[in-house]
Amino acid sequence: MSDAPFRVAAARPEERIAWPKSFGTRFLVTVDVEEEFDWSAPLDRMQRATTALSALPDAHRRFAGRGVAPVYLIDHPVATDPAAAPMLREMLADGRSAIGAQLHGWVNPPFDEPDAAAASYPGMLPEAQEAAKLDVLTAAIVAATGARPLGYRAGRYGIGPRTLRLLATRGYRVDSSMRSGYDYAGQGGPDFTAVGPHAFRREDMLELPLTTVFTGAARAGGARLHRGLGRYGRGAFARAGLLQRVALTPEDMPVAAAIAAIDRATADGVRLLTLSFHSPSLVPGHTPYVRDSADLAAFHDWWDRVFAHLDHRGIAPTTLAEVIAAAD
Repeated sequence: MSDAPFRVAAARPEERIAWPKSFGTRFLVTVDVEEEFDWSAPLDRMQRATTALSALPDAHRRFAGRGVAPVYLIDHPVATDPAAAPMLREMLADGRSAIGAQLHGWVNPPFDEPDAAAASYPGMLPEAQEAAKLDVLTAAIVAATGARPLGYRAGRYGIGPRTLRLLATRGYRVDSSMRSGYDYAGQGGPDFTAVGPHAFRREDMLELPLTTVFTGAARAGGARLHRGLGRYGRGAFARAGLLQRVALTPEDMPVAAAIAAIDRATADGVRLLTLSFHSPSLVPGHTPYVRDSADLAAFHDWWDRVFAHLDHRGIAPTTLAEVIAAAD
């Protein structure tokens, strides 16, 4: 694994997607469909349980009832679970939802790295290792679903300097690994603080950053000010209404803040909002965000209220296929 931080450059004006007027402003829901593991413990190759998948069909019906067609980004433990294949195929049968790949390097063979931690950010692996893991994952997804994945997300948002090229040469069209405004360099991962929320094209890949915006009176300071404040300063600024970093996810993000962020993003001209969550959050006890039944009720309420606000604003759901066609 490389020790040098991978700092992703901001999109140049010519890289930004010029969405057609007919596309309007839309939103896309992405789901990290993955195994369950202890988020507070060191990564472990043996943690591959996928019991929370049993809740996915009901969640799919909830989304479909709102006209939402999620992109299910599945990883190796899910793709190789025999019980998952018929479930995934049934969800794809709606003709609108899509399957993508999510590379959790620590549970995705081949295991040429010395330990699980070395593969936590797959884009930081040597090129041959990253490519080999991606090939194994892609083949497993095709075998399980009968569909070739066009979208990708690196586990822990861990792309590297070669990832987009490796994806493009394997027929992938879309990457959604960049979490705009976030910095994982201190943990050995990539730095996305220069990346904004607008979609762009780079190395023949359509990049759909996970939507993050800064709200508050000091929002012009953006990611640089947020990083400089430190942990305690960020909390103080958020409570004072000066600066808050808001990602469009129900996981540890209050719904009022998310609604304000939607309004801010659209005011800033963001034409595609990309929302996300992790599939184990559908069952209490698997993630820090949904620990009990009350948290699960709040999780579903978050989506209900966000969807209602998007509908009120005239922001319609879209599909991965529609996004690719509009960007092209």
